Amino acid sequence: MPVWDPDVYQRYKAYRDRPALDLMLQIPRDLAPREIWDLGCGTGEHAALLAARHPDARVHGLDSSPEMLARGRAMRADIDWVLGDIATFAPEMPPDLIFTNAALQWVDGHEALFPRLMGLLAPGGVLACQIPVVADDGWRRSLRETALDGPWSARLADVERVRSGVDPRPYHDWLSPLSQDLDVWVTTYVHALGGEDPIVDWTSGTSLRPYLEALGDPAERAAFLAAWRARLAVDYPRREDGVTLFPFSRLFVVARRY
Repeated sequence: MPVWDPDVYQRYKAYRDRPALDLMLQIPRDLAPREIWDLGCGTGEHAALLAARHPDARVHGLDSSPEMLARGRAMRADIDWVLGDIATFAPEMPPDLIFTNAALQWVDGHEALFPRLMGLLAPGGVLACQIPVVADDGWRRSLRETALDGPWSARLADVERVRSGVDPRPYHDWLSPLSQDLDVWVTTYVHALGGEDPIVDWTSGTSLRPYLEALGDPAERAAFLAAWRARLAVDYPRREDGVTLFPFSRLFVVARRY
């Protein structure tokens, strides 16, 4: 996992919040959870919303970033903020709700991970998940191609990339034998972004950050960004009204355990 920058990540908070809120609205209304985990909780806003929505529940927020958890802890001290790895997540008590927004794409082996998370739930518990649809096209393709096509290529060849979560059908197949109710869907959000380099800005707190961390020379980093900006200007031209349209697809899963 790369080291996140909470300030940069929060810059597009409204856009990043909407999928989480859309996911939250699909949690079954008859669920009365007593034990809730937000996996990859980031700066903690969604864990705080879950705590407000379920005041009788014990809410835990797990993240691998101390910087992110510090923001959450400053916001709500009554939530159990846990520094940890989703891949080894093993709660002491079976959760009634596992909520995870834009985090599981960083974890390998979804064919084993998703059934394992379902197995951790209490009977009747719910797994509610959202992950970006990671297609190897658009800005992701141009970022990787720019990384491999320049004097920096040796330093960027092994930069960890986000895991693929393209096809929703395997998620149905993995979870349907374990679920009394299962909903899997994909939504494409078309973000209208302002600014000179909005896609560079958007990704600089997440996907772009590992590439920048691998380039220690400021001049080389600037050259790499200039090369990628040139690609983005062609693929995502600024519109006449001054905005850059940035389509972003996300996969949603809400599964209720037997």
